[in-house]
Amino acid sequence: MTRDARQPSLNEDPFTLGVASGDALPDGVVLWTRLAPRPFEPGSGLPPGGCLTVQWELAHDERFRDVARRGEFLAHADDDYSVHVDVTGLAPARTYWYRFRTGPWISPTGRTRTTPAPTASPARARVGLASCQQYDEGYYTALAHLAEEDLDAVLFLGDYIYENEINAQAGARGYTGDRQLPEVFDHWLTTLDQYRLRYALGKSDPDLQAAHAAHPWYVTWDDHEVENNYAAAVSQNNLPTDEFLLRRAAAYRAYWENMPLRAGRRPSGPDLPFYRRFQHGGLAQFDILDTRQYRSDQAYGDGWKYPGPESEDPARTITGAEQESWLLDGFRRSDATWNVLVQQVAFCRRKANTGRSRVSMDAWDGYPASRQRVLHGARDAGIANLVVLSGDVHVHYAMDIKEDFDDPASRTLGVEIVGTSVSSGFDGVEKPDDWENALAVNPHMKYYEERRGYVVVTLTPEQVRADFRTIPYATRPGAPVATDAVFVSAAGAPGFTRVPG
Repeated sequence: MTRDARQPSLNEDPFTLGVASGDALPDGVVLWTRLAPRPFEPGSGLPPGGCLTVQWELAHDERFRDVARRGEFLAHADDDYSVHVDVTGLAPARTYWYRFRTGPWISPTGRTRTTPAPTASPARARVGLASCQQYDEGYYTALAHLAEEDLDAVLFLGDYIYENEINAQAGARGYTGDRQLPEVFDHWLTTLDQYRLRYALGKSDPDLQAAHAAHPWYVTWDDHEVENNYAAAVSQNNLPTDEFLLRRAAAYRAYWENMPLRAGRRPSGPDLPFYRRFQHGGLAQFDILDTRQYRSDQAYGDGWKYPGPESEDPARTITGAEQESWLLDGFRRSDATWNVLVQQVAFCRRKANTGRSRVSMDAWDGYPASRQRVLHGARDAGIANLVVLSGDVHVHYAMDIKEDFDDPASRTLGVEIVGTSVSSGFDGVEKPDDWENALAVNPHMKYYEERRGYVVVTLTPEQVRADFRTIPYATRPGAPVATDAVFVSAAGAPGFTRVPG
């Protein structure tokens, strides 16, 4: 092969950010890496305008004696030398191993898995839920434990990075002495280079690399990948729309470059087509939502506010009309046992006190008409087993989705599993100050816990099971993991019951 003159020589290991796979199908999967010999420098130590040929291979065995597919990918500087290989022609419900090579360098090995065939009737689907990993608030120890779980996939529910400045003398990771971070991280993110560097910082974490290498991921974003609590083209900080959309375009571009997403998901300016659907045979349909890009602006200036005519306006939407139509059409077409919404913010109502109460305008409580349209659509489609998976709030919840949240005796329409953060919120506490009150004024809330961790969700033809894992601390490495609570909901009879772990 004649060497392209634009291809730089590599004198340092370019695979510093690990490998990943995602968006698995019955016959294919996306393989990802990004070449970054010096990841904490703009350009990652590679020249602008260049490209590098990367060989990849995917095998039936970890030693690569039985290679199923191999090929080459040209990684370009315009995409920050990211690699997105869409491998096709694979067998369903199979485990594979993959790796990359460029020049003399070979990447770590990753493991991935295709989904069952559409006509298959798998005995289970087992996924891990993770979200909210603020680098300067704790170690990613929860992800080290997640990497060791027996899973079909990981669902990441948002806040993969945070846009805040990271002061090299502060935070939970002990940035002193030889551990000081470069000053390049001591600023709020607004430009493409800044967002790229923040992903490099997060992806340098060995526990995050281990979790990516262990399982295929299906990702969605929330707000901090761009800016806290932004709504469509509306900045929380009231930036001019044109200025904010430039920032959103930079953030979306860096997100795509750093996630195991297909080339067709590459953003066009400030727009990225992101909601999508996956099947796990006939057992489960997973609808991955985007509740940021198309939502109406939060009512009453955001935060926890009393609901009123503005928040209850039937025209308000958290998904946008097109995504809502797509979701409801998917309900009508679904013949899966379980219909699972993979999304960002709390779906069930959460009151702060009895009677008239403030609710979160950033969650579905701030968009009650949107929530009702989704629930009515599920009802009209005959969806018997609805599960909503959420993140965002840095706590574990198990909640019943009620037909009327004001009437605890009303019909239960499904269940919601909210997973706590990986590291955001530092160590958390075992029992929050409002724990007793929250459970009393929200009788559909069956469980509430504020330590760091993740959730393992197991779907079978008979039930959905949520194992809520927690770690006792995140501000120093090496925390053990434990199962704090287990809840199940039977197929055809929704409603959570706590069972022994």
